[in-house]
Amino acid sequence: MRIERLAIAAFMFILTGLILLNVATRYTGMPIYWIDESAVYLVVWLTFVGASAMTRLRLDFAVTLLTERLSERGARIARVLATGGVVAFGVGLAVMCWLWLDPVGYAQAGFDAKAYAGQSFNFVYTERTQTLNWPTWVLYLIMPLFAATLTLHASANILEDLGIVPKQALPSFAPSDADGMS
Repeated sequence: MRIERLAIAAFMFILTGLILLNVATRYTGMPIYWIDESAVYLVVWLTFVGASAMTRLRLDFAVTLLTERLSERGARIARVLATGGVVAFGVGLAVMCWLWLDPVGYAQAGFDAKAYAGQSFNFVYTERTQTLNWPTWVLYLIMPLFAATLTLHASANILEDLGIVPKQALPSFAPSDADGMS
């Protein structure tokens, strides 16, 4: 969690700086064209890292229309089932990322992106971003990273829900009075 919190803070700080720089350079008539693309990729990474952290903090969305009418035991079972669905999603996403990025096939091709693309018709290692000219597979690494951290956090939550491990007191993002909450 600590690494995710630091990553979120760093991504937000960098994103704010990029947007301010973009506004300033556009205002002066000398825009820096790669800022837009880098800000978009930063928002994507921020979203996935934030979603993973929110899962562990149990701040992810929930529809409680049914569970609030259940008994305490029924609500607990529903929570375990829902969290099990999150674990299954994370594992499924990890499998899909493994198949998509195919690290074994890429290694068998001698880490030659063109040879791998010719053998597999998977061009993920040959694509580059439009303005930054970065390899897109580096940016796509957020997907398997998210799958791993989501599965880890959801597994920790389900172990707590089942009473196998004691619930941890995690720092939260509780709003203060100054946040304009009514």
